Amino acid sequence: MYFVYLLASKRHGTLYCGVTNDLLGRVYQHKTKTEQGFTARYNVTRLVWFESHELINNAITREKRIKRWRRAWKIELIEHSNPQWRDLYFELGGADPDEIVPAGLRMRERHR
Repeated sequence: MYFVYLLASKRHGTLYCGVTNDLLGRVYQHKTKTEQGFTARYNVTRLVWFESHELINNAITREKRIKRWRRAWKIELIEHSNPQWRDLYFELGGADPDEIVPAGLRMRERHR
């Protein structure tokens, strides 16, 4: 399975759209900021929407479409299924990054 997902920094905050075949693993990377980039810079770590696709081409096409959407359409998509903007990562069984790798240790590893 492949997943198209939307992350947010907070309710009605900065949005990010991505595609992956490992949703929990990829969101974990965003949460721990293991890859420096847009989501790390703007603290975009809350999984607020996702959908699954059997074929990677369909997932990539959908991601590209959503990226071209107006912000209001993305917000409507999120609020249709997640009106409270809950972090779905934990509801899907995602591990708490702070329990696995303490923040201080994570910061030291990033500077190596």
